[in-house]
Amino acid sequence: MVERGVGKIRAVLPAHTIEVGTESLDRPARNSVGGWPFLDDTQQWPECFCGERMALFFQLDVPPDLQHFGGDHLLVFHCRAHNDASDPQLAGGRLVPRYWDAPQPPYPGPFWRVLLQRHAALPVAEVEPSLCARPLRLQPLVDTPDPRGLGAQTFKVGGAPSWAQDPEQFRCACGADLVYICQVPEGMEFAVHPGLPEQPYSIGADTYNLFLANEVYLLACPDHCDPAAVWPVNQN
Repeated sequence: MVERGVGKIRAVLPAHTIEVGTESLDRPARNSVGGWPFLDDTQQWPECFCGERMALFFQLDVPPDLQHFGGDHLLVFHCRAHNDASDPQLAGGRLVPRYWDAPQPPYPGPFWRVLLQRHAALPVAEVEPSLCARPLRLQPLVDTPDPRGLGAQTFKVGGAPSWAQDPEQFRCACGADLVYICQVPEGMEFAVHPGLPEQPYSIGADTYNLFLANEVYLLACPDHCDPAAVWPVNQN
């Protein structure tokens, strides 16, 4: 789709805003903050390098109109005890093999896991214990990049990233160029249950953040070489 006007022709990219509901979830939902993860049968709940099970921050079904990833189920996990920025490990102009398991200096491994799964039919039996379960609602968004090529700065799936700094591009270890799929705005807070340990470097005592509350751009392998072949770019 293109937008036409005097002296301009700009692409309008399929996109959907992601709205967080205020009501609590008491049953599994495929689009949620927290809640019950929908995982492929062969996928275990991810663990941090520290051995602690990661928190499910959010999950959603990617709308079918989004190229490469339509129909996939996206899940974003992050350790509540470790909170830092991502650090890409490269070799020969590509992300290293199994970059989703690569060390994240000074840590010996990653503290997050992002999954794009194609057979996530059923929820696990146990609810995410840390984050308050809330529904997510996806609404169509007309995301027309500005003259710099930047899209809307909001919580969204699809469209164009609103790079806070220079655009970043990465090549998957399999050789495919990673493709942008989702954006989490800077400073976004995720409510947690009362009485939980405070997340290091978080904004509030009763909320957790992703990657030091940086703006997060998820870039995924369009060839689906692995469900975890997703790189989280952090900018501010």
